Amino acid sequence: MASRSHRHRAARQARDGAPRRRVPLRLLLPLLVLVALAAMLMLRGYVHSEILADHRIQKPAPTTEVPKKILEGGPVIDARAGATQSLSVPDHRLVLTFDDGPDPEWTPKVLDVLKKHDAHAVFFVTGTMASRYPDLVKRMVDEGHEIGLHTFNHPDLALQSTKRIDWELSQNQLAITGAAGIRTSLFRPPYSSFSAAMDNESWPVTQYIGSRGYLTVVNNTDSEDWKRPGVAEIIRRATPHGGKGAIVLMHDSGGDRSQTVAALDTFLPDLKAKGYEFDNLTEALDAPSAHSPVTGAELWKGKAWIFLVQASEKITDVLVVGLAIIGTLVIGRFVLMLLLSGAHARRVRRKSFRWGPPVGEPVTVLVPAYNEAKCIENTVRSLMASDHPIEVLVIDDGSTDGTARIVEAMGLPNVRVIRQLNAGKPAALNRGLANARYDIVVMMDGDTVFETSTVRELVQPFGDPRVGAVAGNAKVGNKDSLIGAWQHIEYVMGFNLDRRMYDILGCMPTIPGAVGAFRRSALEPFGGMSDDTLAEDTDVTMALHRAGWRVVYAENARAWTEAPETVQQLWSQRYRWSYGTMQAIWKHRRAVIEKGPSGRFGRVGLPFVSLFMVVAPLLAPLIDVFLLYGIVFGPTQKTIVAWLGVLAIQAVCAAYAFRLDRERMTHLISLPLQQILYRQLMYVVLLQSWITALTGGRLRWQKLRRTGVVEAPVGGAVPRQRAQRSDDRRPVA
Repeated sequence: MASRSHRHRAARQARDGAPRRRVPLRLLLPLLVLVALAAMLMLRGYVHSEILADHRIQKPAPTTEVPKKILEGGPVIDARAGATQSLSVPDHRLVLTFDDGPDPEWTPKVLDVLKKHDAHAVFFVTGTMASRYPDLVKRMVDEGHEIGLHTFNHPDLALQSTKRIDWELSQNQLAITGAAGIRTSLFRPPYSSFSAAMDNESWPVTQYIGSRGYLTVVNNTDSEDWKRPGVAEIIRRATPHGGKGAIVLMHDSGGDRSQTVAALDTFLPDLKAKGYEFDNLTEALDAPSAHSPVTGAELWKGKAWIFLVQASEKITDVLVVGLAIIGTLVIGRFVLMLLLSGAHARRVRRKSFRWGPPVGEPVTVLVPAYNEAKCIENTVRSLMASDHPIEVLVIDDGSTDGTARIVEAMGLPNVRVIRQLNAGKPAALNRGLANARYDIVVMMDGDTVFETSTVRELVQPFGDPRVGAVAGNAKVGNKDSLIGAWQHIEYVMGFNLDRRMYDILGCMPTIPGAVGAFRRSALEPFGGMSDDTLAEDTDVTMALHRAGWRVVYAENARAWTEAPETVQQLWSQRYRWSYGTMQAIWKHRRAVIEKGPSGRFGRVGLPFVSLFMVVAPLLAPLIDVFLLYGIVFGPTQKTIVAWLGVLAIQAVCAAYAFRLDRERMTHLISLPLQQILYRQLMYVVLLQSWITALTGGRLRWQKLRRTGVVEAPVGGAVPRQRAQRSDDRRPVA
C-alpha cells in the first residue's frame, strides 16, 4: 500500500516536473498576519475616505439642458421609469433632513430632540459613517425616521463615471442593509442645493439616478447650520414663509453641531404651535414608505460588511494604541539606555574605581565544541596569548570533523581535551565544570577569539564577593558583509548598551555564551547549566539573580565571535535565542511573587526582559506598517518626518553606543536599511517563536555552519577577518 502511494506521488511529480515547493510554515503564518493587517488597514482607510476618495467639486455649468419644470419645480425629483416630474411638500408640512451622518456625538443628540418633540425626519447618511456607526442607523429606523443615500465616500457625482456612481450607491445600500436590514429609494447628491441650481453637469446624473429607481431629494430651505451663524439665525433661515411646506437642510455631522441641536429644541415646539407637522418625506407626500426590508443573501452580505468594518475599526484602534505604547516604550528605553549606560561608563572608567582586590589567581576556560574544526585552532591560540594565568578545557561534544584531534595535535601546555558523546552544549559545559581546577570559570564558544587582556578584564569583578557572574563585551568579527554589519550594530547598540543599563538596574538577563565568567561555587547549588531551555545562558543568569548574586558587565573584556553570514543561519540562531528566552522567562515566572532577591529580580528584571526582549520587538513593525500607510494614503510629509524623528533617536543611541565601545562610525551608514529590513526579519523570527510557544511545539538545537574567518588577535589588536572561499559560506542544509 505504501509502495503504491509512493509510486503515485512519483508519477505526479514526473507529470508535473520538479516537486512542488511548499511555503514554510514559519513564513506562511507571519505572511498571513501581515496580509490580514494590511487588509484591515486598507478597509479602514476606505471607510475613513483616505483611500479611493475623490474630493473634487464640479464648477458651475450652464442650465440649458435642464427642463424648465425641474428648474422651477419642487425639491423632490422623480426621474424613474423614463418620466420626469418634480414634487413639493404640502403647506404646513416640514421635512427636516440631516446630511453627512451618522455622527457618534451629534446624531444621538439630534435624535433625542426629535423624540422629545415627537417629530420625524429624513437622514441622508454616507456609507462610510453608516458602516462605522450602524447602531445609530438602526435607531433612526426604529424611531420612525427615514433613511436616504448620500453616497458612500461623498464625491461630486458630476465628475464620476456611471460605474463609480453605481459603486457609490451599492456600497451605501450595503452599509444601510447591514445596519438596519432595509433598502431605501431616497437619494440626495453630495454638494446639492435647490432644484434651481441643477445644471448641465448634474442633470444627467439625476436622470441616471432615476433610472436606477431612486427619488432625488434636494431642498428648498437651507438652514446653513454648517456655517454656525448662531441659534437664532439657524431658526430664521429654516423657517418657511407664509405657512408653506418645505424640505429643510440641516447637518448632524461634519463638525460642531451644538447650534443645530439647540435650534431644533426651540424650532420644533414653536412651529408645531403654528400648526406645522414634522414628518418624514413619504409621510409628507402621502406616498408608500421609502424603506423595503431585505432578506436572504443580501441581508447577510450587509451584515458581513458591517462586521468586517467594525473588526477593522477595533483592530486598527488597538494597533494605534499599540503604536503609541511601542513608541513610548522605544523612546523611553532609548532615554533610559542613554542615561544609565552613560552612568555605567562614568562609574567604571573613574581612575579610583575598583571592583575589589585585584584577581590574579588562575582561572579555567571552558570551550564547548561541536564540529568546530575551522575555528577551534584560532580560538585556542587566542587563549594562549592571554596575559592572565589560565587552564583551557576543550570539551568535544561528539564532533565528527576531527575538532578534538586538531586541539591535541597543537600540543599546547595547560590545554586539555575532554571527549564525550554528543549531548548538547549544557552537558558539555557541566562536564567542563566537573573537571575544572579553579573556582572562577570562563565560558566561551568554539567560534570565538579573545584579546590578550580579555580573561584578565573578565575576572576582575570577582574581587567583589557579591558578584556571581560577569558578562563580557561580545563583538562581531565578520562584519564585512551587509548582514554582518547589521549584526555588528545590533551587538554594539542592542546588546552591549543594554548590558550597561541592566548592570545599573541589577537585572542583567543574559551572560553571553561567547564571553562570560562564573563562580563555580555559585553554579553548584542548582546543578550548573540546565538543559531545560534552549537559552542555557539566559536560564543560568536568571537563576543566579534569584539566588542573590550580582551579575555585572565588563566592557573591556572583548571577545570576537563569528556571526551568522546568511539569512537562514541568522534565522536559526535568533529563533533559538528568542524561543529559549521565552522558555527561561516562563521557567522563572514564580520569581514575581517570591520574596528576597528572587522577588526583586522577578518584579524588576522579568518585566524588563519580557517587555523589551519579547513584547516590544513584536510590536515594533507597527512603526513601519503605519509608515507605509501614511506615505501612500495619509499625510505623507508628517509621516516621513515622524519616522525620521524615530530614526534620528535610534541613530543618536547607536552613535553613543559606538562611541562608548570605541567603534568606527562608518558602519552606521547601513542603520536606516537595518531598521527597515533587519527588524522585519527579527519580527518574523519572534512571531514564529510565539507561535511555537503557544502551540506547544518543541525546537531542537540547530548547529550553524562555521567558516573560521575570524582569526586570533595579534599583539592585542582587533582580530583580522581572513578571506574565505565562497563555498565555505554556504547555508546550512
